[in-house]
Amino acid sequence: MVAPVAANCVIGVDIGGTKMLVGVVDESLGVLHRIQQPTADADTNELLDRLASMVDEAVEAAPGEVLGVGFGVAGILDAKAGMIAAAPHLPLVGVPFEALMGERLGVPVAVDNDGNTSMLAEWLHGAAKGVSDAVMLTVGTGIGGGIVANGGLVRGSSGGGAEFGHMVIEQDGEQCSCGGHGHFEWYASGDAIGRAGERLAGRNPASALAAAAVEGREVTGALVTELAHDGDAASIEAIVEVGKRLGQGMVSITNIFNPELIVVGGGAIAAGDLLLGPAREIVEREALASLGANVSIVPAEFGADAGVIGAAVLAFEQMAQA
Repeated sequence: MVAPVAANCVIGVDIGGTKMLVGVVDESLGVLHRIQQPTADADTNELLDRLASMVDEAVEAAPGEVLGVGFGVAGILDAKAGMIAAAPHLPLVGVPFEALMGERLGVPVAVDNDGNTSMLAEWLHGAAKGVSDAVMLTVGTGIGGGIVANGGLVRGSSGGGAEFGHMVIEQDGEQCSCGGHGHFEWYASGDAIGRAGERLAGRNPASALAAAAVEGREVTGALVTELAHDGDAASIEAIVEVGKRLGQGMVSITNIFNPELIVVGGGAIAAGDLLLGPAREIVEREALASLGANVSIVPAEFGADAGVIGAAVLAFEQMAQA
């Protein structure tokens, strides 16, 4: 076996509500090594310790010097206060994340919202490269987002911009994990696919989805997507239902931001056009005609690695400015 060529690297870390993904990323943005663990069932200190351990493991696997670590976190960062102001899916509210991880790791650390890091990867190097106005939706446990407007990343006045997942699309709707009601991510996320699948399994007892539930398999977005690709009608119906809701949110995004592209990443993108096809149809039908005609809805070029690669780009940029 040929030994890897030594090269400068950074560690990119994507922290979502379901999983944490750590990658060793070289200067060409190749992901050389990956480590993944679930996020669930950890308190704040356990989560920080687990992250530090994963990063240490990644440093050991790196073929060259590690220059720093970039983190994309599923939460609202208060840049002025230096802490995470909100994180519906993570035990990190009020935590000075960058300072604590810097202490644990002893290397330079850069932190941003995970939607921003994914947008950074896709805008600078992926599906939105060369585009001056684009929006990123990361569709997983919840929905995150990123905005590029007039050729620059938009973070908002305090660092919490592009929280598309918490747009209200259903008045007096279901309660979101953040405590609000009728939010976009409740109806259009990867978790929403799982909930739709669970409901439709009960209505379609002859479906493969119902059979999987009877066998004791947890009806998740990933399972529904797997069965949909195998042709199960109930699973396809669940994804189409969520795809239409995704399109509903995209209509507002299109009308407000007038983007050239809406890039969709996150775990739910595994559903492909089963999810994006219905979303495109809703945008074409409901967005203002002159705006809807000018927006393309495309999958993230980096797929599930977009968050890790974007976090790595953030780290490389910080190193260049140091």
